[in-house]
This record gives sequence, C-alpha cells and structure tokens, in this order.
Amino acid sequence: MSVWVQVTDTAGAVLVFFGAAICLLGAVGMLKLPDVLSRSHAATKPQTLGLLLVLAGVALRLRSGMDLATLALIGFFQLMTSPVAAHLVARSAYRTGQIERGELLFDDLDAQLTRPDAERERERDGDTDTEDGRS
Repeated sequence: MSVWVQVTDTAGAVLVFFGAAICLLGAVGMLKLPDVLSRSHAATKPQTLGLLLVLAGVALRLRSGMDLATLALIGFFQLMTSPVAAHLVARSAYRTGQIERGELLFDDLDAQLTRPDAERERERDGDTDTEDGRS
C-alpha cells in the first residue's frame, strides 16, 4: 500500500469520526435544548455538517467514480431538504403558538400575520398600491 493511500484512509477515518461526533452533539442538543427553535437549529445545522464530514470521509476511502457521484447526490439533497424542513417546522410552531413571541429578538412574521385582510386581498389580486403610496 502506498503512502498516499494510507494518508487518505487516515484522513477519511478522521473525517468520519469528527462527523459522527458532531452528529452526536446535535442529537444531544435536540434532547437538551428548551424550545422548538433551538431544537430545530440543533436538528439541522450540526446534522448537516456532520453528514457532510462523514460523506467526505467515506469519499476518501472509496475513491470510485460512481461512489463519489452517489455521495455527492446525498450531500446535495441533504443541503436542499434539511433547511427547508427546519424552516417549515419553525414556521408551523410559530403559527400554532408553540413559541414565546416575547423571547424573539426579531419577529418578521408578526407583520405578515397581523396585516389587515383587505391588504392581503389587494396583494393577491395584483393591486400593490397601498394607502401610504408604497408599492
């Protein structure tokens, strides 16, 4: 076995170990954190980073073109679906009152959810002119 293969195998094992450790920390965070938004954060950020590190470690060990393409697709779909799922969970928790709105630093949804119904209907119909002249 050449030195290059030994180095890539060792680097791959280190990446798999660190990725698994980060995923474990994310799982502990999901169990220990107090509210929905914090748990949503712990469910997505470390899990995504941990999975990408594990995929990079496995890619260094496999070195086959088809395997690398499969791992790249797994990473791509993880990056596309995990943040969207976390956003939907957080938004539904906000809308159902599972979140203490007083504890939020920024509440961008409050303005959208408390607007008058007439203004929402005008936007839906395509009329974007409002009373204060903004569009």
